Amino acid sequence: MAADNGAAVTQERFINVAPPGAPDTQGLQVPDRTLPLLRDLVNVSTGIHFADDRLMYLRERLGPLAIDRGFDSLLDYYYLLKYDKNADQEWARVIDTLSVQETYFWRESDQLSALVEQILPRLAKAGRLSVCIWSIPCASGEEPLSLAMALEEHGWFDRLRIDLHAADASEAALRKAAAGRYGARAFRQLSPAMREKYFTVESNGREWAVNPSLKARVASWNRLNVVRPEESARLCGADVIFCRNLFIYFTEATVRSVVDRFADLMRSPGILCVGAAESLLRLTTRFELQDVGGAYVYART
Repeated sequence: MAADNGAAVTQERFINVAPPGAPDTQGLQVPDRTLPLLRDLVNVSTGIHFADDRLMYLRERLGPLAIDRGFDSLLDYYYLLKYDKNADQEWARVIDTLSVQETYFWRESDQLSALVEQILPRLAKAGRLSVCIWSIPCASGEEPLSLAMALEEHGWFDRLRIDLHAADASEAALRKAAAGRYGARAFRQLSPAMREKYFTVESNGREWAVNPSLKARVASWNRLNVVRPEESARLCGADVIFCRNLFIYFTEATVRSVVDRFADLMRSPGILCVGAAESLLRLTTRFELQDVGGAYVYART
């Protein structure tokens, strides 16, 4: 797995700064070993790993949540997350706090081209009458909508039954995706012609709304945490999974576990697309790295 060097990752999903407008956490007590305990719990529950030199950033992110809950000690917040019967509701807040969606349309477009020009023709030739595609994490919707545009442009919705699904562990991300409004930065790799075709400029002139017909091409938007087997079971029967720029935040053990679960759930042959900064070569033998039309993907054989 490639290291996160900060320069290779332009979709910065987990930002290590205190949230704007956050309450003062200077008076929050942090007993010894609390941060490593909290770090390990976050890793098990979300897959996100914070190295030792990032523990203070974890405190800055979760401290305001502890104060908002009425705690004066971060250890009390740890106990809430670990033992409270309603902890799942709080975990949703934790994931939203750790996750910041900054992505754009047509990102790493070589894999999009490989999908519509090479992968789908191969699956159709193999006799597939329907193809199930997942985008996870979908962030604020740019990736699944890019997939929908690529599929639309190449006529695949008319040639096969395409079931396109989007999912993310963050409810905040899914709310942004549901709103379907995007600023100029989201279009920095998309041609003006494509933007005009699939989006409508808002009255403020600074945002564009996705056309309902394109958004309808995404069959579902799900909250899904890939490290939880009961949730990732929804991926059963997937032919293609786009899981890009997530594994850079996981430990190798977590990546290996998630990828093996993908292999168990996917149809064969199937395709897993990961980010350009990510590698599975040392982590699994369940997928084979292939160059497909100039794009590197992992094939489930």
